[in-house]
Amino acid sequence: MLSAPTSSVRLLGSNWITMAMLGLDLATERTSGGLMLQNYRSGNPMLQLLRTVLRVSTIGALMLLALPASGETLLRVGHFPNITHIQGLVAHALSRQGKGFLEPRLGLDVKIEWFVYNAGPSAMEAIFAKSIDFTYVGPNPAINAYAKARGEGVRIIAGAAEGGSALVIHSDSSLKTAADFRGKIVATPQLGNTQDVVARAWLKGGGLKITQTGGDATVLPTANPDQLLLFKQRQVDAVWTVEPWISRLELEAGGKVLVDDRSAITTVLVASAALVKAQPELARKFAAAHRELTEWIIRNPAEAQKLAREELFAETRTEFPDALLKKCWDRLTLTPEIAFDVLKQSVSDAQAAGFLRDAPDMTGLIAKP
Repeated sequence: MLSAPTSSVRLLGSNWITMAMLGLDLATERTSGGLMLQNYRSGNPMLQLLRTVLRVSTIGALMLLALPASGETLLRVGHFPNITHIQGLVAHALSRQGKGFLEPRLGLDVKIEWFVYNAGPSAMEAIFAKSIDFTYVGPNPAINAYAKARGEGVRIIAGAAEGGSALVIHSDSSLKTAADFRGKIVATPQLGNTQDVVARAWLKGGGLKITQTGGDATVLPTANPDQLLLFKQRQVDAVWTVEPWISRLELEAGGKVLVDDRSAITTVLVASAALVKAQPELARKFAAAHRELTEWIIRNPAEAQKLAREELFAETRTEFPDALLKKCWDRLTLTPEIAFDVLKQSVSDAQAAGFLRDAPDMTGLIAKP
């Protein structure tokens, strides 16, 4: 076997065979090629010609491999590790397996790079930073981003999920109404995310004064995995969150649902406003592919749950049993449609929670490409 010097391996990785092609003097005296090596060193013209041809051919091949694919379009798409983002979970899982659902519907030259976020405000920051092009997100972060950008920045191009959001309390809790939460602590996924906004609006509706740092009750923005731990330790009195965390709080921490928010819009599909304007046909294809994916998930719940479970494990390194996913499924309604009246309620909640002063003109937020 031919052996290559370490310097050659560093130059072209482990492909020392390529180096052997570039310089026949890599052969050692231990090989049966000793005669060829001797002939080469003595200036055999045929071997010198062979060496030149192989060198030019190999360098040319390496240069071609280094070139980027011609005309390739890379789309960057975000979602959360939540069942309420089931379209993102399923599509991400299929992309990971090399069986992309969205990609072939967008064009042969389109590739998708996936990004995972804990909650909506982080995803909206990524849109503004031009780090992603599309994302699954709750309606309130999209509304807040749209208002702050004065009608620019983001566009909702489709609905995704309704329901799957709830307020969970301890099984032995006597809390029944918003007014009962005086002096209590309620955890939410992130400041300004949809559940955070809804929780604050609900508590204010019960006559409590709620601020971003305290008030009559404390709303504590906390990542979903940490909510579960704090709830188990009884360091929080309630959690307003989404699936699969609602069911995990019930099954693993003895929680019970006080408010089951099944009519709420939980997830929408958002695109960068700049992309919608510059590439309307691509945005249209993405929305259409998302619609097809939603319909496929509705028709194939068992397979969709299997893919979601695999993807959740890949993203969180946590096992999600079949029974847990089936329990989550019952609280969800998947739809690519956008309920405008329900969306306006999200605006009212954001105003009540203090995230919006004035109601923005919503006509520009929804774009059906």
